[in-house]
Amino acid sequence: MATLTGNKIKDTYSSLIKFSDNGIASGSLQLLSDGAGNSIGISVDTSGNISSSAVGTLVGTTSSNVVNATMLDVSGNGTNGQSLLSDGDGSFSWGSPSVTIADGSITTAKLADDNVTFAKIEDRYTAKVEKSDTSGAVSIDWSAGTTFEFTASLTGATELDFTNFKQGQVIGIYGLTGSQTITLDSDAATSETFNRIGTSEYDGTGSNYLQIACVDDSATAVFNYSVITYTSDTTP
Repeated sequence: MATLTGNKIKDTYSSLIKFSDNGIASGSLQLLSDGAGNSIGISVDTSGNISSSAVGTLVGTTSSNVVNATMLDVSGNGTNGQSLLSDGDGSFSWGSPSVTIADGSITTAKLADDNVTFAKIEDRYTAKVEKSDTSGAVSIDWSAGTTFEFTASLTGATELDFTNFKQGQVIGIYGLTGSQTITLDSDAATSETFNRIGTSEYDGTGSNYLQIACVDDSATAVFNYSVITYTSDTTP
């Protein structure tokens, strides 16, 4: 470090540090400059406070763990597990940050095996829908349920109109009774094909169970179905 010993004031005064106003130290922060009047961007006071014009720099120490809650615009020390959150105005608050997960961003790897419960599956695979219609066009919305119960006997020709079906989905319709004609239809964009499995047909003199599988949900939808009568019997 250079010494001033032996140097003349006229040759070294510009290297000295002084207050910009050429005054003395006080309780108020005062800007420092060199002897030539060039600001060095640091202000000090008699309480040991140091302020730098370079925002974000820590002046006067090389120690670690020197920034704590008292040095930030935040009230209190928070509680265990809390995070320091910006209030958007230069101040901070302690709190628990909310996490927003973007739609469609959950991957299979994020789901634990055997942890998607029955209640978490949509209605088309879990719900039961009751139908009180007895004739005419009857909407069967495949997204509303997997089981449909007709609660009254048919009194006239009935058309079952399928909507919102998905390939691979299977629904069951029971409680069908009444000696009336039943036809099947869908809202497929172009056409639909219904393939009956087996030889059993609807018998309106008894109770019938109709099971339908959607094997193609395109504009030319395809359904395979079977129908059979059933009776209450505890001895299969």
